[in-house]
Order: sequence, then structure tokens, then C-alpha cells
Amino acid sequence: MTTLAVRPSLFRKVAPPQAPAQARPDRAAVTQYRLMVVMLMFIGITIAIGLRLTYLLAFEGRPVAAAGTGGLALPRSDIIDRNGMVLATTLNAWSIAVQPAKIVGDKRIVARELARLMPEKSEADYFRLLNSRKTFIYIRRRAVPDLIAAVNAIGEPGIAFGREPDRLYPQGDLGAHIIGYTDLDAKGTGGVEGSFEKRLIDPALRKQPLQLAMDARVQQALEHELFSAMQHFSAIGAAGVVLDVKTSEVVALASLPELNPNAPGKGTDDARFNRATLGVYELGSTFKPFTVAMAMDAGVVNSFGQMYDCPRGLKVGRFTITDTHPFGRRCSVAEIMKESSNIGTAQIAAEVGAARQREFLRRMHFLEPVSVELREKGRTLNPGANWGQIATMTVGYGHGIAVSPLHLATGYATLFNGGVWRPATVLRRGPGNPLPAGEQVFTEATSQKMRALLRLVVTNGTGKNADAPGYRVGGKTGTAEKIVGGRYTHSAVVTSFAGVFPMDDPRYVVIAMLDEPKATKETYGFHTAGWNVAPVIKKVVARIGPLLGVNPDMGREVDLTDVLRYVQEEKKGH
Repeated sequence: MTTLAVRPSLFRKVAPPQAPAQARPDRAAVTQYRLMVVMLMFIGITIAIGLRLTYLLAFEGRPVAAAGTGGLALPRSDIIDRNGMVLATTLNAWSIAVQPAKIVGDKRIVARELARLMPEKSEADYFRLLNSRKTFIYIRRRAVPDLIAAVNAIGEPGIAFGREPDRLYPQGDLGAHIIGYTDLDAKGTGGVEGSFEKRLIDPALRKQPLQLAMDARVQQALEHELFSAMQHFSAIGAAGVVLDVKTSEVVALASLPELNPNAPGKGTDDARFNRATLGVYELGSTFKPFTVAMAMDAGVVNSFGQMYDCPRGLKVGRFTITDTHPFGRRCSVAEIMKESSNIGTAQIAAEVGAARQREFLRRMHFLEPVSVELREKGRTLNPGANWGQIATMTVGYGHGIAVSPLHLATGYATLFNGGVWRPATVLRRGPGNPLPAGEQVFTEATSQKMRALLRLVVTNGTGKNADAPGYRVGGKTGTAEKIVGGRYTHSAVVTSFAGVFPMDDPRYVVIAMLDEPKATKETYGFHTAGWNVAPVIKKVVARIGPLLGVNPDMGREVDLTDVLRYVQEEKKGH
């Protein structure tokens, strides 16, 4: 019998293949584990970046914009004038910085190249920066594209470039002391930029422009005429205001020397100083209308024909009050204002008395910083505890009290709008800035009567050079000696003119001031307001009248009958 040999391997028991369903749970677990690791790594990196940025902000003092993250410097609202012209807007600018720890090239060569491209620092200065222990150092903010390209061509990875918000002022230095400017970190400094910082960066409001009361056209005219006069009379400074009589809106406000808000760091302290609101000055005879109005309201003056003794010199204690144009006789209130008599005004002020004078000035807010939204507000000066008879008399004609030109503008608006004081505003009146009720300072009757008196000053008195034909300008000159070395000196004066037009229906106050103007041949050696600053008013009014809807009318005039008859009667008697 033959035995069949069987190979054991042919009958080996083979395990069935493992089902796919048994493998899937293991693979899913691995995948989930890997995803979790990646997510944890991502979260860890994000936290690390956040902590690093927080550290840099806290200890390196730089905005995130420098690292190219988009920046913490918040966007700002545009600022526009009353007609919609853009005065300030925001663009993205380049910045250049170095990260010393990441410099890979020869630091001396890099320093040499940086000094060549940005010579404001020396090669040695840049070399020290490149060896600093700081992690990040700005070397240029607001860099122009050509410079960015040139620095980038150095090829050094340790030089960083970033984008950050940059404030641009398209109109240049126009209205700079109203608008203000921003610093390198895009924070408002001075003017509206500083005073309205929260409003300008408010996420809910910053897409809406902030509208000013300023009219860029009027602003340009005021600045141009002030600058021309400042140059012509070699003055060290100038200031001016155009104010709406009824609303107290600041239509224009100028301070010279000029400031370029696009490069504020390059300006001088003198240029940054706002002479119109921060500067306070003795503004001389521009105060005399207030004294007469006080006297009329107080019942001290009952007629423009009321007479006072006006000698060539008025002795008061150890002082003697004098006049530029002495009468040497009795004179009427109309003549006192027409010829700007210190002696006559001092006597009227003395009759008003210190208490009533001080109360009127308090109600006009002349004893406190000027009421306006700007932060640049100077502290006014007054006799204080020494407000006796002599102080009352000198304050009556504008000496011994120092206020800003904007104070003077609001005072004249009060005097000629029916007697109501309202705070000045740099914002356009509207739903968000309604017209306040104000405070009644002078009676409506006094406000009406004073119009003819100040028109007389321009038609027949010291303000003739301010008369813009057809605009019926009224106003008052003022020349005040400055204190040098603790004493008044005739060689240094502040000249000013406070004007209102048209005087038969007052619409605008125009103030112009020159600081230390010099005499010229055309002024016959005089450096008084009637010669140097009154003509500025004439030119400004003629330029801005049509822009503000006030056209010249040669057929209209203020009724001067009640004031001229007293002047004429006095002439007959002398």
C-alpha cells in the first residue's frame, strides 16, 4: 500500500485577515492626538507673541506698528472746515527701525550706510544703536518711499520696516494754531487735535469728520494780511481773530510766526506759542468802549454830550495820566472816544468805581482764562487785591489788565450783539454744538447806542485807516507799552485794533494785533495802532466780506447824528 506523503505546510492553519473596522479606532486616536498637539503649539505661539508684544509696548515704548502688525496708533477722524475742506486726515506712513540682536552684517559698514542716508545722526551714533541691548529702536518715523528703498538696499535683515498711521495736514500751516498737530505716536498735541483727542479716536465717531467753525478762505486772508504787516513793520509776532458776533464761532484765528503741523518738531517754541489764546497782553485803548458802556449801564453817563475836564495832564497821586492827542479843555464823551483820551476815560472809570468795574469784567469773563475748547489758554492778569482808584482808572483805558486777543473778540461780540456774552467755540454751531443762551452783560439799549460811537472812531477819529469802503466798519485802536526790565517802555509796544462790521447790523468781529512793530517812513516815525494795524483791518474786511455774505454797500451808513452834533458843537466853541 502506497502511503501518500503530505507536506505539513499545505495544511497549516492560517489566521484570517484582521478586519478593517478593528484598525480605524487606532488611526483616529493618533490623528486626534496630532491635531491636539498642533493646536496647543499654535495657542502657545499666539500667547508667546502676545506676551512679547505686551513686553515691547511696556518696556520698549514703541507702537506695534513698528513690528509690522498694523499698529496700536488708532485711526483718527478727519478735521474739516465749515465748508467741508479737509484740514487734517490720516495716511499710512513708513517707519525704519533696527533690531540690534538680528544684525548679521558688519555693524560698522551698516552704521556708515545709515549715516550716509540719514545724516541727522553720525556713524558713531548709529554704531552705538546697533550695539544696544534694546530689542527694537526707531531710527526714522514718517520716512519717504525713496529713503525706504535706499535703506532696504543695504540688505541687512536686522533693519525693520513698518507701516503706521501718519497725520497729514493738506493745507500746510493754514490754521495750525486752531487745528494743532499730532506727535510721532499719533497722539493729539495742541489745538483741536489735543482738545478733542477722545472724540477723534472714538470708534463710534471717528468715521465722521469733526467740523470746525473755521472758514479756510477767511483764515487764509487773515493770516496773509497779518504776515504782510508783521514783515513790513518788523514785528516779532502777530495775532488775529474773526468771530461771529451772534454765535461766537471762531471763523478764523491766527498766531504768527507760523507753525507747520506736518513737521511740528522743526518749529520753534515761539512758533508753537498761540498768541491769540495763550498770550495775554495789555491791549490799551481797545478797552475804552467797555468803560463807556459800563458807565451808560450804571447811569454814570447819560449822553454822548456829557462833559469832562480834559487837561494836558491829570495828576492822580504820584502818577500823571497823559494823552497822545491832548485836548487841554473840556471835552464830550463822543470826543473822548473819537480821540482816544486816557484822561477822559480814566475819569469815567473812576465814576463807575472799582466794584462795578470788576463785576462787569467778571461777567464778561475777563478775569479768567478765555472760554474756548482749546487747551492753550493764558491766565489773565489784573490788579487783584490792589484794585483801588488808580487801578480802576488805568484799567478803564486798558492798562494794568492783560487778556488774550480772543478775550477781546468775545468782549466786542458781547458789546454789539445786544449785550449777551457767549463763550467762543472752534466747532461749527449745530445739533452737537447748539447756541447757548448766554449771559446778559449790557442792556440792549447800550449795545445799540455804542454802534454809532465806534463808527465815529473810524470815520472821524484814530481808526480812519481801518475804514473799508462800503462795510461800515466800527472799532477802536489800542497802543500799549510793554514792560521791559520791570518798567513800561515807549520803545516796545503792542498795537491792536478791535473792529466790527457792518456796524449798522453787526455780523463779525475782527481783531488784529502786532507785537513790537517798528516805525517806518510811511508812518512818520509813529508805531501806534492807527498807523500799522488799522490798515490790516481794512484789508481783511474787504477780502472776507464777500466770502461771508456781506457785500459792500456805498448807499448805507450808520446814523451818526447823535454823536457828531456833540463833536461839532465843541468845535464851534473852540
